[in-house]
Amino acid sequence: MKIKLNYLPFVVGILFSLNGAAQVNKSSTAWAEAKNVNKPWARWWWMGSAVDQPNLKSSLIDFQKVGIGGVEITPIYGVKGEENNFIDYLSPKYMEMLGYTVKIADSLGLQVDMVLGTGWPYGGSQVTLPHAATKLVVEKYEVKKNEQFNKEINVDSAKEKVPAQLLAVSAYGSDGSYVDLTSQLKGNILNWKAKKTNYTIYAVFAGKTGQQVKRAAPGGKGYTLDHFSTEALNAYVAPFDKALVGFEGKLRAIFNDSYEVYGTDFTPLFLQEFEKRRGYDLKKYLPQLLSKEDSEIGNRIKSDYRETISDLLLNKFDLPWTKWANSKNYKTKLQAHGSPGNLIDLYASADIPECETFGSMPYDIPGFRREKEDIRDGDADPVMLKFSSSAAHIAGKPLTSSETFTWLRDHFKTALSQCKPEVEDLMLNGINHVFLHGSTYSPTRAEWPGWKFYASVNFNATNSIWEDAPGLFDYIANCQSMLQAGKPDNETLLYYPVYDTWGKNLGGNLFFQFKIHSLKEWLHGTPFYDTTKKLMDNGYGVDFVSDSFIAQATVKDGMLVLPGGSYKSLVIPNCDKMPLATLEKLIALKKAGAHIIFEGLPKSVPGFNNFEAQNTKLTALLSSNSAIINPVSDLFKALADANEQPETLVKTGLKFIRRDLDGEKIYYLVNHTAKTIEGFIPLAVANKEVLILDPLNRNVGNAMVKKEGQITMVKLRIESGKSFILKTENTASEKPWKYYEATAEPIALKGDWKLTFEKGGPTLPAPAKVSTLESWTKISPETEAFSGTALYTLQFDAPKVAADNWQLNLGDVRESAKIWLNGEYIGDAWSVPFTINLGKLKKGKNELKVQVTNLSANRVIDMEKKGKEWKIFYEINMVDKDYNKFDATKWAPMPSGLTTPVTITPLKN
Repeated sequence: MKIKLNYLPFVVGILFSLNGAAQVNKSSTAWAEAKNVNKPWARWWWMGSAVDQPNLKSSLIDFQKVGIGGVEITPIYGVKGEENNFIDYLSPKYMEMLGYTVKIADSLGLQVDMVLGTGWPYGGSQVTLPHAATKLVVEKYEVKKNEQFNKEINVDSAKEKVPAQLLAVSAYGSDGSYVDLTSQLKGNILNWKAKKTNYTIYAVFAGKTGQQVKRAAPGGKGYTLDHFSTEALNAYVAPFDKALVGFEGKLRAIFNDSYEVYGTDFTPLFLQEFEKRRGYDLKKYLPQLLSKEDSEIGNRIKSDYRETISDLLLNKFDLPWTKWANSKNYKTKLQAHGSPGNLIDLYASADIPECETFGSMPYDIPGFRREKEDIRDGDADPVMLKFSSSAAHIAGKPLTSSETFTWLRDHFKTALSQCKPEVEDLMLNGINHVFLHGSTYSPTRAEWPGWKFYASVNFNATNSIWEDAPGLFDYIANCQSMLQAGKPDNETLLYYPVYDTWGKNLGGNLFFQFKIHSLKEWLHGTPFYDTTKKLMDNGYGVDFVSDSFIAQATVKDGMLVLPGGSYKSLVIPNCDKMPLATLEKLIALKKAGAHIIFEGLPKSVPGFNNFEAQNTKLTALLSSNSAIINPVSDLFKALADANEQPETLVKTGLKFIRRDLDGEKIYYLVNHTAKTIEGFIPLAVANKEVLILDPLNRNVGNAMVKKEGQITMVKLRIESGKSFILKTENTASEKPWKYYEATAEPIALKGDWKLTFEKGGPTLPAPAKVSTLESWTKISPETEAFSGTALYTLQFDAPKVAADNWQLNLGDVRESAKIWLNGEYIGDAWSVPFTINLGKLKKGKNELKVQVTNLSANRVIDMEKKGKEWKIFYEINMVDKDYNKFDATKWAPMPSGLTTPVTITPLKN
């Protein structure tokens, strides 16, 4: 495998340990960092921060043993009865526990991230009212002509519980006149006479939302922070400046969760910032700003308001936050979704942009279970996921992380097999740094099932899926090792026209959040979304770009160059509004030789200030350059003219992502269709050998290829639910890949299976003998209540059939398995399809052992039916997938063990 030495830690040493590969110093810093980052990490919930050194150490050892590379600490509310063990956030005791955690993690080869606060969003006891989340409050008064207005102006105390700061007072005449009355205030008292006409007085206040930190830990309660103020941020980090002395460089990253700061649309200095950034005094246009009417002027002013909010969040909070963290040798990790701003720029402000998914997605994979009663419908839209990875790609950030597996199923009901396609869709859309959501710290003194965070899925040693979780984690690490190597290889940029959303009336609401769970409000059905889907569905690798990144673009040898890399073309989807500066830059790039492809031309500039004159310039610019920016009728022909060659392998149903490794290509291919995909699959590279790597079992070999002009055809057979990693080469470097084909129909293994229950609870059932495989819950009341691991043993005669290999098919496994043949460990089977190659059989008698682990649900059902209470958590306590009271007594027992016939199939290479 011919890969430069600097990639060996990712590709060889960690992923495949290829025979004959160059040796790497495994104790080196580079090795340790690579080893940690390619593994999945876990958000680590500290309930009540009731942690102690022995349990911290044992928990970290548990993480290290199963293949987790690091933890992200989030302190939250506590456990009832543990009050004496609560530790106040940032107290000397807390910092002692944090320091111990970092020390032990480092000794185990793990790394540590932390949230800059408790729960979410940022806030806490150090946030004073002046720096708390702020909202625009306006009081209106009607004054008739010649009437004297003499009263104290205050916010109605019935509406606002927290005092609001009066900032400005303006009068708007029925004749269209405007009077700024702010200078006439004496305190909050205004004494003014309406001389010329009838007036409406608008009093502008900086009010407070009153929002408190959600899920706060002891010592972390308090107001949510003003996210539009550097002054507020600086005050907020002051306690961390003191508490984190000595931690510089020892913590890897500081995390900021999804933007869930509700009702905040203002900051005390907003009016001044607005005038500086938008070029006019907003106070003159408050009636249009606050009107619910769908009018051009009102919408333009609302657009300016929303853009200013975006600017402040980016420039007054997110960028200074990253600068602060970097000054202490920490990286930053940001979930920008939910923000009231341009997501691309906001994600890119952090060192590691992070997306999230929520709920369960459907897949056509045979045997993939998605029981309606157990799931929340998911919203893992590939287009949404690309906002975070695009930001990383265009900004040159090597990692894109994800909050993963949130509410895939109800508590205790998620199987490892149900996680695999969900995480694959993340990785296919540019995510290469997976975080579990999450793992709850649970001390040994806690009775089973231990301490649990209210949202599923909980990954820790008290959950039965932990037994075979190393299989899932190893798969993720194998994939991420390759998806972190080299650089992204998307060739097409797509402009995101954020002003088309900002410029809408949006029900008259000033504030708009780009939420990941409300895509119908701002993403679905837009020309941008439709073009993205069209490009992806036809095999084009796409990244999104914002106005600010277009401003940074240059051209070299016909390629568009951004801070993060080069692109062959930039597509402008149909859009209504575009800043004049952006259009001017696009035309300049086009004249410099870049391939700028317009699907449509903008109709107007956004915003209000001097927009008529700017529109005149825009029209003239479009007219004078019509020959070079004429909209295309055939997007794909235009891309071909830009020398873009799509990956037509998508026509087979395969999903893909591609990376570049020193000129060679890495492909991650996944089959989520209902059928096996086999034959010669086209790759959009010329004259190459191809290495096949199986991330599930680490098998490797050179593929059979046919070279046809600018295409390399590679022979593949990918079963439904499986994946491969391909790497192109100039010359074959490994032994040939083994293409196994069945030579006969599957043969059912018959006989008496010995079933022995090895570990789990509430008690270990007695051994049993079964001749027909079905759920072990049907054997006895004890087996129905049992959650844990059992061993199936079968003696069988080898079929008298010639075979190079034998494929074992375990059928419907509930839920994961390890396999031994004749005393030799073969491997694990935790994902659909539950198949594994056994190698050759002995003549005569053979012994098959299958160790199966089920879910924890049945034990929870039994516990709750017996009235044992384990839901002892403060605040939200435990809820089900629909956020209703958790009640497992309503559940039916979940099938467990080997539930269908087991077969073996002879294979020939």
